[in-house]
Amino acid sequence: MLKIVLIGPESTGKTTLAKQLSEHYQTCWVKEYARTYIDKLDRPYIQSDLKLIAQGQLLAEAKKEKKANKVLFCDTDLIVIEIWSKVKYNSCDNWILEQIQQRHYDLYLLCGTDIPWEYDEQRENPNDRDKLFHIYEATLMGYQKKYTKIIGNKAFRFETAVKIVDKLLSKM
Repeated sequence: MLKIVLIGPESTGKTTLAKQLSEHYQTCWVKEYARTYIDKLDRPYIQSDLKLIAQGQLLAEAKKEKKANKVLFCDTDLIVIEIWSKVKYNSCDNWILEQIQQRHYDLYLLCGTDIPWEYDEQRENPNDRDKLFHIYEATLMGYQKKYTKIIGNKAFRFETAVKIVDKLLSKM
């Protein structure tokens, strides 16, 4: 089974693209667990919450992996949590870093900042998206992860992603 992560700064179309791709390939996708976790909090999140979010993300991924049809799309992974933690708190829990090293994904689709930022009560960085994009790219390169940049309008992003996924599926 292929495992593909949609990654990038806030409001870059990751969730939209994950939904579109899962529908196109008649498979499932893993939602960003952080949203569910933060919605349930009755207080602002703190750094220690990020490890719990990471654990929830992995659990959600394991459940969806059992149901997936040839490919599983993940709306974020633990690299997102690492970057989030380092940007906000200047450090990251070692457990999260260890899990990143142990996990394998076939491809990362790095979503660009060339679509407008949309307000959402959980989003925090409307003005730093380009800086964050470069942090994501540098982090993926540092981990030697296979990735492709996804840019353009929503339709073009979808078309580009389908071509890439089709090519990967043809090699299975």
